[in-house]
Amino acid sequence: VDADGSKKRPIMLHRVCFGSIERFIGILIEHYAGKFPTWLAPVQVKVLPVSEKSRAYADEVAAKLEAAGIRAVCDDRDEKIGYKIREARSIDRVPYMLILGEKEVEAGNISVRDRSNETVQKSLDEFISEVSAEIAERRS
Repeated sequence: VDADGSKKRPIMLHRVCFGSIERFIGILIEHYAGKFPTWLAPVQVKVLPVSEKSRAYADEVAAKLEAAGIRAVCDDRDEKIGYKIREARSIDRVPYMLILGEKEVEAGNISVRDRSNETVQKSLDEFISEVSAEIAERRS
């Protein structure tokens, strides 16, 4: 009750902008079929260690990617690498997967797998510069 004796009415705000944002995101998801371009993807790179022996290196790689401004996640679960790859490709739909085994740890490089399922060996610095350029140019 106000000082003049009238009852206060609750105020309801109608936020149209949230509905339009939700519709726009739905259109984006439908247009890209969940396979967002690298610059738009929530997770741009998924780091997949093959075994327990390569987990420390995978954490180090993920930290360097995040320091470079790339959204990266390290999947260090005790699952087989084939399962992790299928999940990252089919369910998570990440643009890039970095598969790290004992060979990569010894050589100090990475195996990069993109959506075309091609796997190439690169240095981490080379990969970071390529992906950073792709994100900056907003290439699809």
